[in-house]
Formats: sequence, C-alpha cells, structure tokens
Amino acid sequence: MTALHKPIIMSAVMGKQDLAWADGLRRQYYPPERNVIPAHITLFHHLPPQALAEIKQAVVEMTRYSAPPVTSLQRLIHLGSGVGYQLHSPDLLDMRMELADRFHGLLVAQDQQIPRLHVTIQNKVSAKEAQELLNKLSSDFIPRPFQIKGLALHYYMDGPWQSIGLWPFRA
Repeated sequence: MTALHKPIIMSAVMGKQDLAWADGLRRQYYPPERNVIPAHITLFHHLPPQALAEIKQAVVEMTRYSAPPVTSLQRLIHLGSGVGYQLHSPDLLDMRMELADRFHGLLVAQDQQIPRLHVTIQNKVSAKEAQELLNKLSSDFIPRPFQIKGLALHYYMDGPWQSIGLWPFRA
C-alpha cells in the first residue's frame, strides 16, 4: 500500500458478533447520508501520516505481546447529538495510555485526553431524537461482555476511512 498524506486513525477491532450487532444498530439509527463507515471504537483520532512506520511498529509490538483486553458494554450514553454504548475496559485503556506515552509529541489535543471508550450508533440528530433513542434502548439494556480482538489503522479520507492494516492480539 502506498503511504498517503492523510491523518491516521487507530481503532480497536471488535469481535465479529459484536461488530455485526453494533453495525446493525448504527445502520438502523444513524442518518444514512452520514453513515460512511462501520461501527468502530476510536482510540486515536489524528495521528500524523509521516509517523506511519513508528505507529505500525508500536501496534505490532502491542498486539504481539498482549492478550485481548477484557471489555464489557457498560451503559448507554447521550452524546449530545447522538447515542453510544460506553465500554468498560481498564486493559484497553492501559494499552492506549502506553501507546499515547510512546506517541508523545505526535498527538493532537483531542488525543492527549483520556478517551471515553464507546461505540456510536447514532449521531448528527437533534438532542430530542437522541434522548428518545437513549430512553428506548435503555429500557432493556443489560451490561454484557464485549469482544475486542485487535487494533487497526486507517487513513481518514475526508469522510470514509481507508484501511492500512489490522493486527490481532496474539498473547
């Protein structure tokens, strides 16, 4: 693959069943004209493309020596103009913090913050619509395990993403 001069996004890769579930909800509730990527868990929003080799090396090392992080769906969250499912995963947050330390000096302000791990299933709607969906989905929500199987890198292509690669956890 040819390196592009586009921001790099790092995401956690969901297990097949959890991805199918989350993406089904996203297709159902996300405005179709704005739903240009599948359901995802963003770890870093904007890594510099000129650091691609360093970023890839960090991901390869992290996934080679790490087991899949224990993760669970914790609760639904209101995102202002949408709804998401918040994830609870101290293991994944620890991995992300280790990567953030390694990427010191490369991170934009947004990526210097501790993230609120979540999967967005609705966005770009009115606050009222978001609250209605939150109420609807909360009525029968039960926390449950959620599978994270690896890390992925993507180029941000002014809307859609282009895959750079996916690395499964191997330990």
